Amino acid sequence: MLSVSRIRNAASVTLQVALLAVLILVFFLRAPVVSGLSMEPRIASGEHVLIDTLSFRFRPLQRGEIIAFEHNAATPIVYLKRVIGLPGDRIEIVDGRVIRDGVVLDERYVRYPDHRSFAPLIVPAHDLYVLGDNRADSDDSRAWGFVSDSQVIGQALMVLWPPDHVGRL
Repeated sequence: MLSVSRIRNAASVTLQVALLAVLILVFFLRAPVVSGLSMEPRIASGEHVLIDTLSFRFRPLQRGEIIAFEHNAATPIVYLKRVIGLPGDRIEIVDGRVIRDGVVLDERYVRYPDHRSFAPLIVPAHDLYVLGDNRADSDDSRAWGFVSDSQVIGQALMVLWPPDHVGRL
């Protein structure tokens, strides 16, 4: 038979764990609704994406990760884009093919290519070169240049909604 003190202890632990979970969700995770086509087909407009706003601060960003960031636009909004270039990388785009440090990237995630070319450039310190997966319909570093690492909000981890699209990014 359960004693009253054991029930109180269990309830106290449960409440503490629930409170900790709420704090983590409120302060370290975001789940915004995606608006736009720039990351299709992997992330579609109307989907909810889970953004980790904490752990990326304790490790370097990686090429290929999808990040959330605020861009200095007329109306500051949160963008989701894929990291293509890190500081020191030489990026060139020839007929839509991205070349990083002399190597053509294997970008299987790009279903809607853009066949334009862009002059070579070197990613400056503390900046990133980002592109949308839907190259034919994406405002990204090709249009407005580099993204400062101070503008990064977090890493996109997974699609949360709708249920039939739930999965890691």
